[in-house]
Parts: sequence; structure tokens; C-alpha cells
Amino acid sequence: MAILTCSGTKFISDVLYVPGINQNLFSVGQLIEKGYKVVFENNCCLIKYVNGHDIFKIIMKGKSFALNPLEEEHTAFPIKENITDIWHKRLGHYHHRGVMLMKSKMMAKDFPALDDHISSCRTCHTGKLNRKPFLEATWRATRKLQLIYTDIVGPQRTPFLNGSLYYAIFIDDYNRMCWIFFLKHKSEVTQVFWNFKAKVENESGCKIQALRSDNSKEYTSNAFNVFCEEVGIHHQLTTPYAPQQNRVSERRNKFILEMTRCLLHEKNLPKKFWAEAANTAVFLQNRLPTRALKDQTPFEAWYGYKPSLNFLKVFGCLCFTLVPQVKRDKLDKKALPGIFVGYSLVSKAYKIFQPQTGKIVISRDVQFLEDEEWDWNDAIKEDSASPKGNYLVSDTDDQSMEDWDIIMTDDTPVRGTRSLLDVYQRCNIAVCEPADFEEAKLDQNWLAAMKEELLMIKRNNTWELVDRPQNRNVIGVKWVYRTKLNADGSINKLKARLVVKGYAQIFGVDYSDTFAPVARLDTIRLLLAIAAQLNWKVYQMDVKSAFLNGVLQEEIYTEQPEGFANEGEEDKVCLFKKALYGLKQTPRAWYSRIDEYLQHLGFTKSLSESTLYIKQNGDNILIISLYIDDLLITGNNNNNVETFKQEMMSVFEMTDLGLMSFFLGMEVKQAEHEVFIC
Repeated sequence: MAILTCSGTKFISDVLYVPGINQNLFSVGQLIEKGYKVVFENNCCLIKYVNGHDIFKIIMKGKSFALNPLEEEHTAFPIKENITDIWHKRLGHYHHRGVMLMKSKMMAKDFPALDDHISSCRTCHTGKLNRKPFLEATWRATRKLQLIYTDIVGPQRTPFLNGSLYYAIFIDDYNRMCWIFFLKHKSEVTQVFWNFKAKVENESGCKIQALRSDNSKEYTSNAFNVFCEEVGIHHQLTTPYAPQQNRVSERRNKFILEMTRCLLHEKNLPKKFWAEAANTAVFLQNRLPTRALKDQTPFEAWYGYKPSLNFLKVFGCLCFTLVPQVKRDKLDKKALPGIFVGYSLVSKAYKIFQPQTGKIVISRDVQFLEDEEWDWNDAIKEDSASPKGNYLVSDTDDQSMEDWDIIMTDDTPVRGTRSLLDVYQRCNIAVCEPADFEEAKLDQNWLAAMKEELLMIKRNNTWELVDRPQNRNVIGVKWVYRTKLNADGSINKLKARLVVKGYAQIFGVDYSDTFAPVARLDTIRLLLAIAAQLNWKVYQMDVKSAFLNGVLQEEIYTEQPEGFANEGEEDKVCLFKKALYGLKQTPRAWYSRIDEYLQHLGFTKSLSESTLYIKQNGDNILIISLYIDDLLITGNNNNNVETFKQEMMSVFEMTDLGLMSFFLGMEVKQAEHEVFIC
């Protein structure tokens, strides 16, 4: 059916023809089925196209709506309004204000008459709709930890030295103080937040009230939510795809990454140092001003005092770190080159990366060359910025955090006197000692040393095998292996000791007194001075397995030695008759035995030195100094010295070492009326 209107002919299809009716009727239901819209409001009926444009506007008369298509008042859109829509489309849906400005300024010719306003355009909505603006926050925290912002950044393409790929930051809204933590996996954030909470609450005396994060899985996990609920923290989440609601974290991430790039590129550092650079960036930004605070830095707002900047150095610059005295000898280099990679957060010191070892050193004794940088392309220059030799930066990317070595060179012990034996042992790098019996049994030399020790114990009648007691403490034993060296550093012999695990003894049950005196070095030197003055010779003897000679007063039970249990008697234990190494009372028992025997031979013990014995027979003098199992012998009569040696060998297993030449780390050379000690 065709309807003639003021704005043109309108067509309505699929109408019903009723011959007997005297007027045309519009079916509202049929119009809706055809896709038209019918709206009744304000005493009017509006018939619209599917796109929302009005077709007819009929005013209600006598509680009915009579439509006359030829009346202009029933036409919703005159010709002029259609032209406005058409030109809006012709001009590519350009915004209407721009079109009206163009028309008013006569910027083009042949402009038709357009309406000042245009109806809503669905095409413009679908093609031009923008996000609503995010207004600046009108609320700020008024005290510490009232609101914490957090975010995770990563993964980085290049892992850090310890394998970290992510970092998490936490920012206090009140003072903008920032903390950074490095993660290997995002799932670690719950534990990191736990540690962060304990740290900041302890420092500030305040409690975290609210935490704002995005909707990432690590922040919405069940473990994280349960933790927040248990401690009463209100966890705020941003709207999906609206990072602007977490703008404080997003802006700080931008600043951190920008500064990190600058720090790395300034000294041409490899990307594997990104974590140290990011850590330094946060360290510096906490000490730099921010618009969120007035005339304060985050550091001052958090700690309450102004930060000092006199210790700051250029990140990545070349530096030299002092080697502690205990780690070098007199002719070694006193400093090693390295790269400055940050500031220690646990001590007043710097973090230095040493490419020679692939380790980070914490030290305060550092000399910086801020204008120089490490030469990564040339590592063979001597005494220059690069280390000597073909040392390259070791690839430690696959190391775990637990294995990553950070060496603390501060607070090293004061250098003391080192024995010559210790020096020789450190120089003789080829000496390897077994760690346990399983390793020692593979070497026939060590097996022979263990058999020799057991033979000595058997000869001395140290123990007897008995049935395991029911209500007594049975102590374990272990093998200890040592390589004895000569004064020139060569190997003297391999020594295997069977040692009791004395730490399992119970005071008052397995032992009581443990103290045993030893000779003082002053006494040894005085003895050598007297011998040099009187032209006496000083001899040395060693008691084999001295501690095995002490007689025990207590009842001690131990397990049989590992690898040497008697066949068929594996369930039995050893009941000790005499002392053995490792027992707490062994030194006391040995000293009591040797003291008793020396006094039996006629020696008198010094009142001021319990290990110095003197025997005088007329003009003949014999002096003995005892240091555990070593005896120093001197006197004015060599026959008395030889007699004493024979008397000792008749009771104890002894080794005659001849003239004293090496004792307690001292090399001794005896000559006529002089003794050299070195």
C-alpha cells in the first residue's frame, strides 16, 4: 500500500484488504512485526523506522489517533531535517559542530540549509565511541599504610643472574614510598606480600588497611584472598581493562623502566643486570621529589628525616674492591676490579659485581672510577679495567636464588697468627682428604691408615666387645682423615683417626671433668732461649695415639667402627677401658696418665706451668715440656736424655723425632749457641 505524505510516498507491504470497512486502520501489532517502532507518550503516537527516525507524529483526539498523511503536523520530519542527516552521512559522519562552523565561516560553497542540531546517529556511536575520562583522584590516604598500591611487571626476556623474570612493587599512597621484590614465578607474590607486610608494619607501627591491585590471577588466587581476609585487609580490584584505576602503580612502573633503561645504557651493561638497575631506580626514586608530596621526598615522609646523598655513585661504573687481609698474602693484589651495581639495603656498603668470579660482593672499601666502564669486549688486558687472562662473565642465569652467592667482605675477622702448617696446607692444592668412610675405602692407602689405627687401639687394649646394654647410652663413632705434611709442604703420612661422637655424651653420666692443660708458647720460647744460652740441644718425641693411653673412670659404650665390625658379632658394642679421641674426658684422662708417670720417674712439676717438668740429680738437669702428645726434651746430659727416651718407649708407643725442627707451626734450626725460629 502506498501512502502519499508531505515528505514523499511511503510504502507499507503485506496489508489486509477489507471491502466493507469505511476507513483505513493501522495495526500496532503488525507494525511491530514489520520492524517499526510505535511509541505512545505526551498525548501523541510516534511511528518510527527501525533506525529510530520518526515517520509520523499523531496527536490524540477524542481518545483516538486519526492519521492524515497529507497534514504537515502529522509528518514528524520535514524535508529540511532529512537533508541534515543526508549531509551528515555525505561528509563522512563529521561532527555536526564542525559542519556548522564551516557553514557559518563560508568555507565552502553550495551549502544547503541545515538544522542546528542533528538526531542521534547509531553509526557514530559504533564507530566513534570513546572511553569516559578518568577523573583525578579526590581522595588520598591520611596516614601510613592506609592504602597500598601493587603491581607485577614481567616476564623479562632476559633472566636476572639468579633467574628472576618478574618484579613486584608496593607503594604507600600516603607518602609514595616504594618497595620492589624480584620473583621467578608470579605465584610467589603471596609469600612476598606476607614478608612485605611484616616488614613495613614493624617499621611504621601501623597496619595495612587496604590493598589495590589489578585482576591478574596471582592477586585473585584463593591463597592471596584467604590471607587478606585473615589479617583484615580490604582487597580492592580494578575494573577489567581499566589500568587507570591503578594509576599510581602504572606510573611508577613507567618511571622505574625508564630509569632502568637509562642506567643500563649509560655504562653499556648487559640486560642480565636489569634487576639490579631496577632496584637502584627504586632506591633513588624514594630519595627524589614527587608531585604527590610537598617539599618532601618519600624517604623523609616514611622515616622522618632527610636522606643523605653524599654516598651516591654512577651506576655501572668501574670500581676496585679491597681484598680483606685474611683472603690474601703479602704479595697478592690488594684490590680487584668490578662493576658497581647498587647499594646494600642491609649494611652501609656497595654491591659490586666481579666478572672474574661471577659473584656480587658487598663491601664498603671501594674506589670508584665514575668516568670509566667495564670493557666487555676485551678481557685480556693486564692491570686495566678488565681482569687479567681469559676471564669472562660466567653464565649464571640458571642458578637458583639459594645458590646465588653474595659475599660479605665487611666485618671480617682481625688477621691473626697463622701456623706454617696452615700455610703449607693452603699452598698444597693437590692434597685431597676423604669426607667419609665410603670415599676412603676406595683408596688402599687410607685403608692401611685405618687398619693401623685399629691395630694401635687393639694393642692398647682400649675396649672389649660386650652385649648391648638395655638402659645405657650407646655413643656412635666416626672416621676422621688428615694428611700430615712436612715442613717443606711434602706429604709425611696419611692419618686416620677413630673419633667418638662426644656431643652425644651426657654430663654427670658419661663424663664430669674435661679440662687438661697445654704448654704456652711463651714457655716453649723460654725453653729454646735457655737451650741456646747454655748450648743445650732440644729433642722432640711424639706419643702415638696418646689419647688412647688415658684410663677412664666412667663406663662408656660405643658402636663398633664403620667398616670394621667383627664378623658374627655385629650386634655387640664396645665397652671402653681407656680413652679415645672425641670423648670429652679424653684430654683429662691422658694428662692424668702422663702426669702420674713423669712424677713416678722423679720429675717435679712446675708450680706456674702445669706442663713443665724438671728432674735434677746433682749437677744433671733434665727438662720436659708437654704439649698434648708432643714432648720437648732438653738438658745438660745427653745420656740422661737417652735414658728418658727409653723409659718412655717402654710404657708408651713413641716416635723419636730427633732434634726439634718443626713444632706448632714453627720451624726451628739449632746451631752452636743459637736457635733460629721462623
